[in-house]
Amino acid sequence: MDIETKSDSANKRMNSLVAVTVVILSVFTAVSKIKDDNIVQAIQTAKADSVDSWNEYQAARMKLRIVEAANQTIRLTANLPGLDAQAVATERKRNDEAIAGYDASSKTLFAKAKGLEASIEKLNFQDDQFDISDALISIAIAAAAVAALTESWMLLCLAWVSGGTGIVMGLAGFLGWGLHPDWLVKLLT
Repeated sequence: MDIETKSDSANKRMNSLVAVTVVILSVFTAVSKIKDDNIVQAIQTAKADSVDSWNEYQAARMKLRIVEAANQTIRLTANLPGLDAQAVATERKRNDEAIAGYDASSKTLFAKAKGLEASIEKLNFQDDQFDISDALISIAIAAAAVAALTESWMLLCLAWVSGGTGIVMGLAGFLGWGLHPDWLVKLLT
């Protein structure tokens, strides 16, 4: 005959709740990790593209300054004896077209680089949400494990609060919610 005491029954119930809590939190963390890793890859790609855009912008600006300096030289030397006026005019026209082209491309590259920086910021915001989610869920799993060992309902409740908050932060990352505890991010960075 199996006689189960009230304490054994409460212990089994707690262990079952801890097991369910750990499974739910672990599955949510695993799914969040996939999304977070994809975000980190997108950040790295955007940063590389941003660096490339800024380099292209700087190169276009440098070329612009060189052609402007060449045009200035042409202006200063245009009246020297022995220079072909038609050749000077043709060179100035070619330089003016190059200046217009470099000016336009540098503006486009500047806008592209700024846009990439904005996308990096947005991705970092989302990455922070998943990082906070991961930390809170890790705390919850640890608290649940200790709750099972010590048979402490208070620790299990702490695990649920921490895990629930972690799930909310993870959902914020998935769904694009503006939930972002800046003070915590600043403290941890």
